[in-house]
Amino acid sequence: MRELVYYAAVSLDGFIAGPGGEFDAFLIEGDHMDGINERFADTIPTDFAESLGISQTQMMFDTVLMGWNTYQVGGMASPYRHLRQIVFSRSQTAEGESLEVTAEDPVSVVQRLKEEQGASIWLCGGGALAATLGDEIDRLVLKRQPLLFGDGIPLFERTPYAPKVFDEVATTVFDSGVVFSEYTRQSRA
Repeated sequence: MRELVYYAAVSLDGFIAGPGGEFDAFLIEGDHMDGINERFADTIPTDFAESLGISQTQMMFDTVLMGWNTYQVGGMASPYRHLRQIVFSRSQTAEGESLEVTAEDPVSVVQRLKEEQGASIWLCGGGALAATLGDEIDRLVLKRQPLLFGDGIPLFERTPYAPKVFDEVATTVFDSGVVFSEYTRQSRA
């Protein structure tokens, strides 16, 4: 069965973007970028990866899920055209290569995708979609950035109290101050 992986940059105070969707404060230079380029190349927008000569093999991910606001921030019709892109919106539409906009229930979509053959499914964001899919997330990969936002879009939008336990499987600390931490959901037995 395929995994749903929430892979996101996050500030020390738990935000994935500023109040208006800003993400330009996140460090895009430093030794942590080698880790992204090597293991998570599929999470780089297609045009950027091509311009940098980075191969995108879909070994890690072959599908990306985004809420409308996350999709819209990029300003591109098809930011990850090397992947199957599914954008959730009840009111917006868009067209682009390998892009699907749906008003369907995200949980139903993910449950169906997990039954298909393929690589893992990348949950790109945002916080509201992550909260909706909280029970479906199998793996968290957090790129903790050494900065505080003070306000913004949280990693998970507030939901009713319902603890979900994850086990840490790896942590890598970079000289840039960025820390990659990877967690898997504890067995649901």
